[in-house]
Amino acid sequence: MVLLDLKLPKVDGLEVLAKVKGDPSTRGIPVVMLTSSREETDVVRSYDLGVNAFVVKPVAFDEFFAAIKELGVFWALLNEAPPHRGGWPSNG
Repeated sequence: MVLLDLKLPKVDGLEVLAKVKGDPSTRGIPVVMLTSSREETDVVRSYDLGVNAFVVKPVAFDEFFAAIKELGVFWALLNEAPPHRGGWPSNG
């Protein structure tokens, strides 16, 4: 899983997201946008580019850590990944 911010020092987070989701070898990696932006255009554009979740900061650390831990368990153990086709390896 990748935690990604919209506001990065040299590259826009949406550009990074587009590259990750546009590459067959990385498009299956779950991406969570963790940002201070509440702009509807940022949320819509993120989902249009394939983000898996959009979380607005600030978030209480304990609450966020618990949610990420549960997400990790979901992606690693419960989610049925597509069959391996030369891209990101499946979980099963």
